[in-house]
Amino acid sequence: MQTNHHKTPVLKELNITNIRVQLLELQANILAALQIHEPKPFQRDSWIRPSDSPLQGDGFSCLVEDGEMFERGGCNFSHVKGLKLPAAASNRHPELAGTPFEAMGVSLVLHPRNPYIPTVHLNIRLMLVQAENSDKPIFWFGGGMDLTPYYPYLDDVKHFHQTCKEALDPFGTDKYLRFKKACDEYFYLKHRQEARGVGGIFFDDFLELGTEQSWAMTLATGQAFLPAYLPILMARKNTTFGEQERDFQAYRRGRYVEFNLVFDRGTLFGLQSGGRTESILMSMPPVVKWRYNWSPELGTPEATLYTDFLPVRDWLSSL
Repeated sequence: MQTNHHKTPVLKELNITNIRVQLLELQANILAALQIHEPKPFQRDSWIRPSDSPLQGDGFSCLVEDGEMFERGGCNFSHVKGLKLPAAASNRHPELAGTPFEAMGVSLVLHPRNPYIPTVHLNIRLMLVQAENSDKPIFWFGGGMDLTPYYPYLDDVKHFHQTCKEALDPFGTDKYLRFKKACDEYFYLKHRQEARGVGGIFFDDFLELGTEQSWAMTLATGQAFLPAYLPILMARKNTTFGEQERDFQAYRRGRYVEFNLVFDRGTLFGLQSGGRTESILMSMPPVVKWRYNWSPELGTPEATLYTDFLPVRDWLSSL
């Protein structure tokens, strides 16, 4: 993961049009695959920002609510330009604060109805900034995916991480362990001292492989989503559940909301930049519960999540 945020990336040819086409193709492929498993059609909502808006651009939001498989789920594409880089990004790049920017990406969050199917998140993106006194823009790639189970299975978690590793290995065998560590550190609720889920991979401000290969790695991350997640969905979709499992699912979803509204850079970036609120908050689960000072009874399946899965560990060591 790039650690020197003050180092200006070397700009080489960047074809925004081709990247946009590939992102839209990725979104379409994911939606087509998900629709096979969800009888209710995804709502497709294309949008364009008004000409007098401080944030220009367009997007394609696709959402299903109260479906048979997904209680709420969405996969969005957005391509926006603004006059001032939001604090969620400029905090890490103080030398670029207040500069014009362009951002483009695909973001996905799925909240299944069945508590035995994990919630999942995917995002890949391009950030481009026009620095003052420079005729060439500065840009980076970012992305990742992570799994948030409620009643986890070790085989599922190993499969998810192994698929992430296989997607990254062609770009350097160091990438999976680096990006796994970054994911474990990023998706962590500091106020709870608790992980959001079982992690995955996460990278940001990435250009170290050069323009072409850095984008190829980013796109490969997005293309790995379906093989990483669909086998888990298919293995668990017919698992019987009752009110106890649904209640615990709603309780754990509260952690998801807390992270997204307090820590998530994508959510903060979208809100701070004046983005489309309906699309930004698509990631929120529809049914959530909080309890005061509650913890599951030791020895229960609910407690197993805390004792065996939320602590950071090497998921692939026993493969």
